[in-house]
Amino acid sequence: MDVLVVGATRGTGLALTRRLVADGHRVTAFGRTASTAFASPVEGSVDGPGSVRPVDGDALDPDAVAKAVAGQDAVVVTLGISDNPLAVQWLHRSSTPADVRSRGTATVVAAMRETGVRRLVVQSTYGLGDSWRHLDLTWKLVFRFVIGRQFVDSGRQEEVVRGSGLDWTLVRPVSLTDAADGPPAHVTTDDTRRGLKVSRAQVAGAHAAALADPGTVGATLSVSA
Repeated sequence: MDVLVVGATRGTGLALTRRLVADGHRVTAFGRTASTAFASPVEGSVDGPGSVRPVDGDALDPDAVAKAVAGQDAVVVTLGISDNPLAVQWLHRSSTPADVRSRGTATVVAAMRETGVRRLVVQSTYGLGDSWRHLDLTWKLVFRFVIGRQFVDSGRQEEVVRGSGLDWTLVRPVSLTDAADGPPAHVTTDDTRRGLKVSRAQVAGAHAAALADPGTVGATLSVSA
């Protein structure tokens, strides 16, 4: 399968790129510094029967996104902000626009409609919608006062996805860690969870499984460990 990963240079996007290559897929790794992130010797860590093609581009650039989307079988969006969340929340300071999730996803959706690509998987945030009631008070405070601006934008992102008319799946992981890959993540469609931490590698596995399962079209997946 030809898969475009938007936001492929770090975090879950990088873990997913590695997973898809290991599974034999042809991955277009899209990001502002993709050619640097996947340059030798780092590229050597992306091993498997598949392949990776880094493409430099901004997710908010319609022309760059449209070129990357054309010819793909599926698109996965793993956009986020790597800056200190308190600086983003209270100082409005980040190297990435605070609304990158919603605006970037809207740009991807427009490009997919234009090029006829149907399959879309988007990483969102656990705690949105009915999953909010499964958070304890501490996590609710974190979501409101530490990552509140990003949380609101994730909600807008989900609205874009649900209204896209595409074959979409939303993936809502709990708090992400860089722990080594463990057993497959716990994935539900009823907003329930196990713990409140899950590794990016485990979430990448959930993304890959969703891509391969047409039964996840139109589903919102809660991912935990």
